[in-house]
Amino acid sequence: MTQVQYYGTGRRKSSVARVRLVPGDGTITINGRDVENYIPFEVLRSVIKQPLTLTETVGNYNVFVNVDGGGYTGQAGAIRHGVARALLQVDPEYRSTLKQAGLLTRDPRMKERKKPGLKGARRAPQFSKR
Repeated sequence: MTQVQYYGTGRRKSSVARVRLVPGDGTITINGRDVENYIPFEVLRSVIKQPLTLTETVGNYNVFVNVDGGGYTGQAGAIRHGVARALLQVDPEYRSTLKQAGLLTRDPRMKERKKPGLKGARRAPQFSKR
């Protein structure tokens, strides 16, 4: 018998998370490691669990994540986005709840590119009158 699986892809800054939801006891595994070992900050772990908390499905699904790129904050945001998208496959009724919380919208903020003649995106070379 094949087990039901739900997929969602989340992105944030330069991070990309591929999320898989499987009916289970509620464990979260990121890149083969437990969430407590992978993400050291409790605030970011609560960010990851936010879609599950809003839809009241906290202990119902095991979450398996492959995430790449960025740092802890970007990866946590990407995982949150992926979990929210996967929950839409579970039940389309969750859409209004997730949409009101802003979890389905991809955060468009990215690092600004460096411009020619400048030292960074906006940082100009040091000015000297003489």
